[in-house]
Amino acid sequence: MSNKEEKPEDQNQSSWKEFFYNPRTGEFIGRTASSWALIILFYLVFYGFLAGMFSLTMWVMLQTLDDYTPKYRDRVSNPGLVIRPKYMDIVFNRTDPLNYRKYVQHLESFLQQYNDTEQEKNELCVAGKYFEQDEEPVKKACQFKRNFLRQCSGLSDTTFGYAEGKPCVLVKMNRIIGLKPKGGPYISCNQKTEGTLQILYFPSEGKFDKMYFPYYGKKAHPNYVQPLVAVKLLLGKENYDEEISIECKIEGTDLKNNDERDKFLGRVVFRVKVTE
Repeated sequence: MSNKEEKPEDQNQSSWKEFFYNPRTGEFIGRTASSWALIILFYLVFYGFLAGMFSLTMWVMLQTLDDYTPKYRDRVSNPGLVIRPKYMDIVFNRTDPLNYRKYVQHLESFLQQYNDTEQEKNELCVAGKYFEQDEEPVKKACQFKRNFLRQCSGLSDTTFGYAEGKPCVLVKMNRIIGLKPKGGPYISCNQKTEGTLQILYFPSEGKFDKMYFPYYGKKAHPNYVQPLVAVKLLLGKENYDEEISIECKIEGTDLKNNDERDKFLGRVVFRVKVTE
């Protein structure tokens, strides 16, 4: 009885061995060496052809692209506004340096590119006039030094007003290649909540000078830095412990600032709350 029970198991082991390699026919996993060679050759040719077609398609597409200007620009005419420090809610205790340190560090890091040592490599441009350089392969940039921001430069007051409860916020436009805003663009900020808040602007009147336009793109305009407007919020003790909503807009130009579908198009809203 024991021999009869063991015989089927021996047969199963033998059939599995022959499936992987059959010494009588020379087959490996059901195919001869020549059959496997033909299959491998077919897939090598097939995938090689696909790779060649993909590479050719990518090469043809890249020939249509300009290294300096994007081929498709669906948001060319109207830039958005952004602020630094990069927080929509600026909440801090003015008596605790650790509490507002992140805002100060963010501003100081951001303004490194505006230091004199960097900006003196750039050009002294003519104010009130577009700096057009269409024929130049590498475009020059106009100087914008951080001392233009005066009380919000971080030079005379290293805490940017946060220690005294009168914080500075930097406003800038997003870069748009070829943008030449008409009129005299400037930043105007207002308190959205009830009350009246005094605001100082640096440079004076919150202006963006035309000499910083147009922008030609990162590759063509490697040393370009965006002009800034510093907004200093003159909060008093009566404003402490109160959340104040501020809206800043780009005014004095043809750029849009009231599109309800995009709250960052030509404007930006942020909130400030100071405690002590």
